[in-house]
Amino acid sequence: MDHQIDIKSRDPIYKQLVSQIEREVREGRLSPGEALPSMSDLAARLGISKETVKKAYGVLTDKEMIIPQQGKGFFVADLSKTLRPRVLLLFDKISDYKQILFNAFTRRLGEEAEITILVHNQSLSQLEIFLDSYLDQYDFYVLTPHFPLDRKSQARAVRQMARIPNRKLILLDHLQPGYQGNYGAVYQDFENDIYDGLLQGLDDLRKVRNLQVVTMPQSLYGSLVRKGVKRFTDEFGIPVRFMTAIPEIIHPGETYLLLNSQLDAGIVELSRKIRRAGLSIGEDVKIISYNEIDMNEVILDGLTTVSTDFREMGRLSAEMILSRKMTKIHCPFRMNRRHTF
Repeated sequence: MDHQIDIKSRDPIYKQLVSQIEREVREGRLSPGEALPSMSDLAARLGISKETVKKAYGVLTDKEMIIPQQGKGFFVADLSKTLRPRVLLLFDKISDYKQILFNAFTRRLGEEAEITILVHNQSLSQLEIFLDSYLDQYDFYVLTPHFPLDRKSQARAVRQMARIPNRKLILLDHLQPGYQGNYGAVYQDFENDIYDGLLQGLDDLRKVRNLQVVTMPQSLYGSLVRKGVKRFTDEFGIPVRFMTAIPEIIHPGETYLLLNSQLDAGIVELSRKIRRAGLSIGEDVKIISYNEIDMNEVILDGLTTVSTDFREMGRLSAEMILSRKMTKIHCPFRMNRRHTF
């Protein structure tokens, strides 16, 4: 046992000791049945009072991490069948898609893990605060690494991820460029996935007279997705026009691909303008939206989407935690054909 007590920390010394011993037990550095130092010996070694060690051992006993034996001391409990991994989810935001992912993740883990969720809002400063506070307190850190794409921010993101041991880190929804290691990941590939998704509708897209591609200005990966769309339309000779807002006048025969749109920002506005023009959605004007949620089955009698599988993403990441095997998995991406296209 090699404990470090920080007298400047805001955490009481006994809590620091509890956290460090608990971490050693969870990580297997203290084995079931192994004897802990006596309270007097540990107090002398760390330069703290015996009462502080007694309090820490009392907390660990109440948590059933250690077992006192009269006249013999304290011993590490066998937690192999009862210890649930502690998981910290670090999401960039809460959205319909993240909710689908989260539900699948928690459904697969069930009661086999303790889950905490925090939201970093795509802020590296907030991520740093979370890691400063919770870096050694969880068995797994599941992170959606969606941060500003400028070089300085990306380098900073890599530095923060490197603070998390690879065996504990799972990246969701995106592979962080420049970050190497044997960490886990379940991800989509924004540029190549949109190409493959559109390819599934190639026969009908070849007939399109004018593919109108709308990317919302706040889209973090809009440039990558547009690049994949441009490669697709160039390769198959499909006329395309890129824009950042729904046009005022909608013409019959147009097909709209709405990238990274939220319902209130894209689908609703486009649908209203189509109907004001006296046109029919799915016949006169076709719509493909980006990212799949359950509601798309009923919106506009069925909204066609191109999307990664967020349920599968949640399930696969939960499987890594249960198996404790870190792998990198490209999540399936597909076109979901419905009434609007």
